[in-house]
Order: sequence, then C-alpha cells, then structure tokens
Amino acid sequence: MIVYREVNTLCNDLGFPAITLFALSNNMEKHYRTVSLPKRDGTFRKLSVPDVVLKSVQRSIAVNILAYYPVSRYATAYKFNASVQKNALPHIGKKKLLKLDIDGFFDHILYSQVKDIVFYKEKFSEPVRILLSMLCYHRNSLPQGAPSSPAITNILLYDFDETVGALCSQRNISYTRYSDDMTFSGDFDERQVILFVKGELKKLGLFLKDKKTAIVPAYKRQIVTGIVVNQQINMAREYRRKIRQEMYYIRKFGIDAHLQKIGFADRERYLDSLQGRIAYVLQTHKNAEFLTYKTILQTQRREQPNQSS
Repeated sequence: MIVYREVNTLCNDLGFPAITLFALSNNMEKHYRTVSLPKRDGTFRKLSVPDVVLKSVQRSIAVNILAYYPVSRYATAYKFNASVQKNALPHIGKKKLLKLDIDGFFDHILYSQVKDIVFYKEKFSEPVRILLSMLCYHRNSLPQGAPSSPAITNILLYDFDETVGALCSQRNISYTRYSDDMTFSGDFDERQVILFVKGELKKLGLFLKDKKTAIVPAYKRQIVTGIVVNQQINMAREYRRKIRQEMYYIRKFGIDAHLQKIGFADRERYLDSLQGRIAYVLQTHKNAEFLTYKTILQTQRREQPNQSS
C-alpha cells in the first residue's frame, strides 16, 4: 500500500505542484459554477461544476488514488466496465422487484466521512488528508459535477453494499446499487429488506426517499434504471419517447431555439446530456433511428452557437 506522508509525494503522483493544490484548496468557491442538467424524467438537477484546473486535479485524484480502492461487486455504477445493463441483468424475470432510492445522496455526505473513511489516517498524513478532502468537497456536500465524487461514493458505501449484499445472498435475493438507486428482486418480504436497509443507511447518516420506494410484481412492467426486465432487457418506451420529442423540436426549430424554449442556457452541457441518453439507448438496443440522432448531434457539435440546424 502506498502511504502519503509528504505533500511532495502526493504532488508527484497527481502531476501538479503544491502551489497549485494549495491555491485551489484555499479558494474553492471561485473554482466552481452552478449549472442545471436535464434529468431522465425531464426535470433539472443543479450541479456544482469545477473549472478546468480543479477538474483536472480531481480527475487525477480519481485515477491515481481512488481507482485503487476496492469497489463492491454489488455497485454497478462509477467503476470500470460498469453499465446500466449490468445493473439490470440480475433482475430479469423475477417474481418481485423492490426499488429504493437514497435521499439527497451526494448532498448528505459529510466532509468528515470523506476525510476519515476515504483519506484515512493510516494511508495519509494529516496535512495530506485535509488537502485532499478540501479538493474533493464543496459547500457542505460532495459536488456532483466533480470527477472525484462518484468514486468517493462507492468507497463510502463499500461496507454498506457488502452487508446488504450478504443478507440478500442468504435469502436468495438479487441486489444491485446504481449510484443512489438500489434494486432488489426475487421472492421475499420487502418490509424486512426495507427495515434492514434503513438501519444500515442510518449508520452513514443517510435515509431513504420514501416517495421513490416501489414494489413491482411480475405481472406489471418492471423497470430497472430505465430498462424493462420482465423477460429480457429492453429500454422503457417513455425514455425513448422523451428523446424522440426533443429531437423532433431540435430538427424542426434548431438547437438554439429549442434551448431558448425550455430555458436552458448551457448548449454544450445539454448536448452532453442528450448524447449520453442516446448512447444509453444504443447500449441496450441498436437501431437506425437512434443512430441517426447520434449523427445529428455530432453535427450540432460542429456548428457555432446561435446557428439553427
């Protein structure tokens, strides 16, 4: 195990001089901006997004330090070769589906948890622990726009995933966690599972978003992270319909007119989101329609803002 006792050792591994790291950590506020990102359900999520320099540092932390931590086999997001398909596959053709959601996942993670659990004292000296924690934390929460945050959540929830996974294994229940979405499937008493999960989350200062709790029997459409799993994996119709609607308006009126209509100012971030959702569909089922959408958005990328398609 690599142990970081001196800041210089950390700087060598991250590829940034100490003056840069300390300058960033001493004035984090000026290195973030707040943006609104479209969610899959059509609403918007506010993100704290780091500037180019801070993002580069956080990415280096993720690649050179956090990537070497163990990740639970039950975690299906934010790790090598992860995908929504792998999150859905264990739940195909099950008698019952239980879906639970962690309330304010990133917002409720504490600075002390990042410092004590992720950058723990056996591996990092106190100055290095403080520096790394400050570089990865912002405004009393884990910033969702930071490239270091996803890996940190998997590290913080490693013991949780293993504990919940062990219980489920004993009871022949399939369990996966994709970020803040937990899915359980099989033939089981959902009340016992919910109670157990609540108790384990409470140890971390986290809670369930009760209104997102869903119990879906086999005779209804079972959807896991946007994928129907009743008999085989297939993308939910509503998800594809929403993308078709957005692409219709983009093709008819142009990207800039569409963004003005929906009140979204960040062209590049919107295109990132829409391209990601199209890729999400194509991962599950390749078809000519969505391949065409992908080509159209690639063309939009090459156009200057305020030009119509």
